[in-house]
Amino acid sequence: MQSRNPWPGVIAGTLLVGVPIALLGWSMGQFWATIAFLLGAALFWNLSHLLLLERWLRQGGRSEPPDVRGLWGLAFDHLYRRRRRHEHRVHRLRQYLERYRDSARAMPDAVVVLNDDLRIEWLNEMATQLLGLNWPEDEGQRITHLLRNPAFITFMESARTTPGSVTTPSPIYDDQQLEFRLVPYGDAQFLLLARDTTHLHRLEVMRRDFIANVSHELRTPLTVLYGVVETLEDELADQPDKARSVQLLREQSERMKLLVDDLLTLSRLETGSPQGPPQWVDVGAMLDTLKGEAELLSGDQRHRIEIHAQHGLQLQGTENELRSAFANLIFNAIKYTPAGTRIEVRWKSDPDGARLSVIDEGPGIARHHLHRLTERFYRVDAGRDQRRGGTGLGLAIVKHVLARHGGHLEIDSQLGRGTRFTCLFPLTITRTQPIESAKN
Repeated sequence: MQSRNPWPGVIAGTLLVGVPIALLGWSMGQFWATIAFLLGAALFWNLSHLLLLERWLRQGGRSEPPDVRGLWGLAFDHLYRRRRRHEHRVHRLRQYLERYRDSARAMPDAVVVLNDDLRIEWLNEMATQLLGLNWPEDEGQRITHLLRNPAFITFMESARTTPGSVTTPSPIYDDQQLEFRLVPYGDAQFLLLARDTTHLHRLEVMRRDFIANVSHELRTPLTVLYGVVETLEDELADQPDKARSVQLLREQSERMKLLVDDLLTLSRLETGSPQGPPQWVDVGAMLDTLKGEAELLSGDQRHRIEIHAQHGLQLQGTENELRSAFANLIFNAIKYTPAGTRIEVRWKSDPDGARLSVIDEGPGIARHHLHRLTERFYRVDAGRDQRRGGTGLGLAIVKHVLARHGGHLEIDSQLGRGTRFTCLFPLTITRTQPIESAKN
């Protein structure tokens, strides 16, 4: 609430005292001497109160102010009350800070408060246990000078503008895995959160090893089974009633073989082991080859496959992996679109990056399915996928291949109007070569 203006009262009081004295001096013929006396008295009064104010402020201004009246008494009172409000506000802020720190101390994750230069301002006890940091010894140190893992340093350089997370070995225990996440807050400050994901990492390794081992062990019996089925087909060709059963056995053997191959491919992609060093891949030439294979797969269905590729636009990566991803998208379009419809494949670059799009005129996919299409074994229509011979792993393979090349997959579909699958790649792994150089 705004206080009342004291100046009208001060002026009125001054006039009430000064005017009669000035008139008395005028009547006695000492008008200017009286005025000089009044000005000197006012100066002495103000200087003495100014001295009291300076002494009170020098002592901290926390004690009760001097008992003075008038305008100076109001000034003392205002300063004292403002000081008390400020101290109360500071006290509340300290309480909030202590509550925040108590809650951060109670967290099972490591919490490190960083400024805009990634220097440590505070950390909790879990940061000492998980990261080997010490408080307050490490205050003001740059976090990347204390945690030297290359993956962590790369993550911190980009996390301030691109949110995400990274999992790296613990700086203390080699067999411990930590997941780091950088959260911006306040005025150019950051929270670095780290949690122990060792048990999740071990479960994921067990899952990958199990799938890889089982898939590998299944290859030999499936190969033997497939060879026996081919032999039986030749021997029972003149017995239609038995030949049909053998044909079904062969079809299911082929499906099992495709499933095992896809599982092994997905397992290899998840382990992160690349197939040789990256190289520049002529995507246009690869698409021309895939078009021929897609036409053979289409066969009597006679899909109209159109390739629109930007000449000379190359992509840096692993050719076999990229071929697997692009082939999955194109062959899926053939499997799940009506005969005779058009399938368009576009490969081009723009300021946002390079993109490969596969556009079909199929029945489309309901919106609630789109975010789950890249999950392993997820099927929009299980019966249709089984009839087409799908394994349910194609889009999961595509997702992992794109992630290994710094890209991602976008899916846009409308029921009755078709589907568009778009692979987006960063410009940093693309280049455009002249047509002559690309041919050479």
